[in-house]
Amino acid sequence: QVQLVESGGGLVQAGGSLTLSCAASVSISSISSLGWYRQAPGQERKTVAGIDAGGSKYYADSVKGRFTISRDIAKNILYLQMNNLKPEETAMYYCAAPGVVATYWGQGTQVTVSS
Repeated sequence: QVQLVESGGGLVQAGGSLTLSCAASVSISSISSLGWYRQAPGQERKTVAGIDAGGSKYYADSVKGRFTISRDIAKNILYLQMNNLKPEETAMYYCAAPGVVATYWGQGTQVTVSS
């Protein structure tokens, strides 16, 4: 079983930056992919960015050029660097990893962007 713990959320003004972290309980090099997702109140959870075992990255169109996903394999931590944040990106941010039966999710970290 994989446990994921997010941190780094907070309150930031529009245009500001935050870096989220997701600590995994297992070696992330053994995980086929890791991703960041966000869910605003009343909305469905959406993909923000992901990285596969080979290091290939993908981003939602809305964050390309502003967000960067990365990982520290030695520390088993996944990161999401977020720049030029917008108020509409206020949401709970989650990291996730696929499992055999189901997806593993962290508890989330709240990001609030004030205008």
